[in-house]
Amino acid sequence: MKMIFIGATHEVTGSCTYLEVCGKRILVDFGMEQGRDTYENVKIPCAPGEIDYVLLTHAHIDHSGLLPLLYAGGFSGEIHATAATTSLCEIMLRDSAHIQEFEAEWRNRKAMRKGGEPYVPLYTMKEALGALELFVPHPYDEKFTLVPGIEVRFLDAGHLLGSSSIELWLKENGVSKKIVFSGDIGNLNQPLIRDPQPPKDADYVVMESTYGNRLHEKLKGYIPGLVQVLRDTFSRGGSVIIPSFAVGRTQELLYYFKQIKDENLLPEYKDFPIYMDSPLAIEATEVFMRNKESCFDEEALSYVRRGINPIGVSGLIPAVTSDASKAINADKRPKVILSASGMCEAGRIKHHLKHNLWKPENTILFVGYQAEGSLGRRIIEGAKTVTLFGETVQVSAQIVQLQGMSGHADQKGLLSWISQVHGVQKVFVNHGASESADAFRDKLWLSLGIDAYAPFSGAEVDLATGKVTYDAPAVPIQQKPRRSAMTYDRLSQTLSRLTALVQSSRGLSNKELAKMADQLGELCTKWERR
Repeated sequence: MKMIFIGATHEVTGSCTYLEVCGKRILVDFGMEQGRDTYENVKIPCAPGEIDYVLLTHAHIDHSGLLPLLYAGGFSGEIHATAATTSLCEIMLRDSAHIQEFEAEWRNRKAMRKGGEPYVPLYTMKEALGALELFVPHPYDEKFTLVPGIEVRFLDAGHLLGSSSIELWLKENGVSKKIVFSGDIGNLNQPLIRDPQPPKDADYVVMESTYGNRLHEKLKGYIPGLVQVLRDTFSRGGSVIIPSFAVGRTQELLYYFKQIKDENLLPEYKDFPIYMDSPLAIEATEVFMRNKESCFDEEALSYVRRGINPIGVSGLIPAVTSDASKAINADKRPKVILSASGMCEAGRIKHHLKHNLWKPENTILFVGYQAEGSLGRRIIEGAKTVTLFGETVQVSAQIVQLQGMSGHADQKGLLSWISQVHGVQKVFVNHGASESADAFRDKLWLSLGIDAYAPFSGAEVDLATGKVTYDAPAVPIQQKPRRSAMTYDRLSQTLSRLTALVQSSRGLSNKELAKMADQLGELCTKWERR
């Protein structure tokens, strides 16, 4: 029983943990790093084709975003997740692949003009679709056998539609252990989805610490703050531009906007239009409604039982095509623009910032976490200018961040969650920046007397004993890794796949071996002559 920490160690994104149990190799999450990358991550200690299973906590790209890359490297096992997570990944991984291909196309046009090297996408749509074929959906609370000696159950983590904590019962060589991966633990009383459901017991817990050193600001209510921002901005003749995560945060905002309009809380501007400029958000909203019975909380379900769509707000204008997106900024009425991505790193929001960030009558409203190094974080921290599509844009709009709308539990919520888990021998703290992870590790011991360890990438644990067999050091990144290095890693993974293929061909007929040798020889000759 071995566990190796790969990603989201002393960092908030890029979640990935590797397990070797009962002769199987398992990944828990395989996410993309977003925002600033602080520490080097070790590689998975085997070729992608040697991974047997992936267990996925939820659909956010920092947990799921590299699954197509795993598939491209030869992975053909099963990806187990909740039914709602499976549905969301069907749109989110396709969207991620589209962004990869679009960025490659855009960069290659620039490279051709300058005579630069071609830019290769991290993965393609074909590879995303291939990964999606491997998903195996499960309902919440159903215990199932992955293989003899490994049982699994998904519990509602209350972070996102379909998000889960994963319970694993392991039995090997007469030793039985239970390990829980918390996933991202949700904040209490979020709109639409249910509160987190802690497991009853565990020997070990791998636990997130995004807000492990902070408490959320206490507000009398989120809606009054949102109404005030709308009123102040509209009175100036401006618009409210909201960089919003397409999945989760956008649907929560629709829920709030519906209440504002239904209860006539902004009577002087009661018919204001709301543009939802994100094809992904539009699809995700449909997924939310398809999974309402299994994922909505009682308040949202009370609307449904009365035949009311809780996120069906009046004045909503979906923008699917790029032409519809461009037309939004020609509408001079005071309005709301909801657009992804939530950290302003990609997507249509960057175009809306280019058109609106320099106008003092507008408000840029941030309603979610902004990772260190992201464009959103720089704007919040007071940047006077930013660069968008090669142009310098002045920051003259009002910049507002509404606190209290976090999808993550704060320190108090995290402590409450773990205090309900009985029998915990050790907590492994991940998915938090260094100061947050270390602070929460110390808090677990000081407040609850729980032994805790915050690993760096590469740390290894013997799950049979709970002992850390390798305490990996912190390896700070000297500079941002170049995409070419990541592409070379992909080529190296293909070499591992090819080596395994050749080794497994022993026993084939002479005719088949000769054919394989000829085809591989032709490939080598082609690249040697380039």
